[in-house]
Amino acid sequence: MKVEIIAIGDELTSGRILNTTSAFAARNLFDAGYEIYAMHTIGDSPSLIGEALKRAIARVDAIVVTGGLGSTDDDLTNEAVSRALNRPTMPNLEILSNIRAHLDEITNAPVGELEKLAWLPKGAQALSPESRMAGYQLIHEDKPIFFLPGVPSQMKVLMVDHVLPTLATWHKDHHLTTYQKIFRIFNLPEAEVNRRIATVDLDPDVHIGYYPVFPEVHLSLTVRDKQTNNARRLFKSACKAINTVLGDSIYGHDRDSMERIVGRLLIKNDLNLAVAESCTGGLISKKLTDTPGSSAYFLGGIISYANSLKSCYLEVPDSLLENVGAVSREVAETMAVTVRTGSSADIGLSVTGIAGPDGGTEEKPVGTVYIGIATEEENWVTKFRFSGNRRQIRTLTAQSGLDLVRKYLLQQDLEEETA
Repeated sequence: MKVEIIAIGDELTSGRILNTTSAFAARNLFDAGYEIYAMHTIGDSPSLIGEALKRAIARVDAIVVTGGLGSTDDDLTNEAVSRALNRPTMPNLEILSNIRAHLDEITNAPVGELEKLAWLPKGAQALSPESRMAGYQLIHEDKPIFFLPGVPSQMKVLMVDHVLPTLATWHKDHHLTTYQKIFRIFNLPEAEVNRRIATVDLDPDVHIGYYPVFPEVHLSLTVRDKQTNNARRLFKSACKAINTVLGDSIYGHDRDSMERIVGRLLIKNDLNLAVAESCTGGLISKKLTDTPGSSAYFLGGIISYANSLKSCYLEVPDSLLENVGAVSREVAETMAVTVRTGSSADIGLSVTGIAGPDGGTEEKPVGTVYIGIATEEENWVTKFRFSGNRRQIRTLTAQSGLDLVRKYLLQQDLEEETA
């Protein structure tokens, strides 16, 4: 079953308000097994509204329209529908009665402009007249058309409580079984992800999408089929193939974040973490503490932005700072070791680098970053050369630091399994 979504409003086409209603409708319709044929955003123009509506009727099985149902002069959806479909507007007595009862509670004034809400195209059925939310359904050429308010909170209620249940009973066996997974990938460029996936001979019913979401790449895997067993089989085999070619560059799925994955691995291994940050200015600590329950594994950190704090709180010798500089392997290692031992943490993580836009040299250009990890058994430092603006370099540094901890913990799991 194909569905088209049309959002109406000058506030949307001007960019003053973000169109969240179409995204909500698409997500819920897709999850329910419908095919989204097209999505449109148009202004408050009766001719445009009528044109979009007639075009949609000719090519899809159902239509969802949002916006333009209010009482003000720029709410023109009902007028446009009446003209385009040759359905004169008529008063809905139930809505009119509700408007009158509401106004009687607050004033003796005539119904006035609110009466506009009760005049609907011929054949319209109000979705929820008792709730005082504008919204109705039309059946035109045996196709359901739903007109919903542009107010997101009202639209969402009517979408879930009325539109989806109505569509579910409209046609038998119209649903597509949907299996979907988002693979969250870090430290592998989109072009390389694409190249590796291209080596896999996937079934034509397996659909892959690539979405750069800095600093990550998200790969969407979707399988839709009316044959449930076949869809499940294709989905499972495609997941295995993707995991094989992308390996540990995949750090999580769907709504995972790097910090959540690191937290889960720390809990699984019964370990805790402390951090020493310089160029990230507390960004790693913020990411970790944004996750509920992080107190179970995150002890805290030191933001040693200035060299004086590196000396005072992280025991970095002044001679070391003078000889090799704050952005160096030696300083990163000292920071990681000291924050671990000082906090009695199992793992110490440190970052020091040049985020820019100033401060770089020929030897250490902007984007030079050292990340250190210290454990009871060993310490090591990794050098990076990031590119981008200041915000991007800081973000890459924080994400890379957490990724190194993730890979260390995965290696610990592997060693335990093979021991």
